[in-house]
Amino acid sequence: MPTPTGHPCPTGPLRLDGNGTDRLLTCRVLQSPLAGVSDGIFRALVRRWAPEALLFTEMVNATALELGHGGAKMAALDQDPGPVGVQLFDHRPEAMAEAARRAEAAGAWLIDINMGCPVRKIARKGGGSGLLRQPDLALRIVAAVAAAVRVPVTVKTRLGWCGASADPVGFAMALQNAGARALTLHGRTREQGFSGKADWDAIGQVKAALRIPLIANGDITSPEDALRCLAITGADGVMVGRGSLGRPWLVGRIAAALAGRPLPSEPDSRARIALAREHLEALVAARGDQGLLIARKHLGWTCQGFAGAAQLRRELMVAPSLERALELLHRAELDITAPGPCPAGPGCR
Repeated sequence: MPTPTGHPCPTGPLRLDGNGTDRLLTCRVLQSPLAGVSDGIFRALVRRWAPEALLFTEMVNATALELGHGGAKMAALDQDPGPVGVQLFDHRPEAMAEAARRAEAAGAWLIDINMGCPVRKIARKGGGSGLLRQPDLALRIVAAVAAAVRVPVTVKTRLGWCGASADPVGFAMALQNAGARALTLHGRTREQGFSGKADWDAIGQVKAALRIPLIANGDITSPEDALRCLAITGADGVMVGRGSLGRPWLVGRIAAALAGRPLPSEPDSRARIALAREHLEALVAARGDQGLLIARKHLGWTCQGFAGAAQLRRELMVAPSLERALELLHRAELDITAPGPCPAGPGCR
């Protein structure tokens, strides 16, 4: 399917070279790793609409793995029906290499290195976007990880630490030379966080300089956004991040648009409530009382766009038990007289 202007829409499988184990990506839309979100339950929902998409675990801290924590994030990867990458972060090359070996043994489809997370507690320790201020260390980490595993090693990064010091083309080319086999580039600096607009033109400049595939990330919240982004950047695919919160069908809708297929319908109000209930029950079954607390944010993201949604969210945030939360969802379902767009009114959103 052609993009509205500019570059043609990329089609066909995307080859990612490994160090002995190559991968073929049949879907050009990726779901971003999201801390506290992209666990196996969330990934299963995304995969319902996008069975072939590359999904990711939550970020895994290499130091935590050394100390015996974080391994659960990589559990049962080989049982997933589609490709799942493991994203690692840390500032020590050998620790990252060992974590990559463990991830590969657990069934990781590829290894991704996080060089873009703007969270202060991660960046100030030299991980995530903190590596943008230490490019030599960043390159040593890529080289160490690439030498440690057979599967492809990719990097997710940003345009730079801040506008004044950013050299996205030079940094991306250095990552390529160090052993990265694909890059995902968020079109903001670390200084911007998630404010302002993603600079898709800058992503296009990086794409033009690279030999390896480049995935565009930032402000992609609809199929139309994805097509515009690809038209401007010429990227090999797109990654969806925060846009899928409460909307696990988004990756599948974008994949359909890129392939020229009819777009799956967005779930109506009743279906959203049913999805929220399913997510809630799965989290509580897997995590007990903690699962109820984790579910609150998902319920808040999903329960939107219908009459009474705002009040429902407020009550769900303080529901003391699974039974009470299910009761609230059931009542909301009964209150919806017919599916469709939310009527005008202060309680709709």
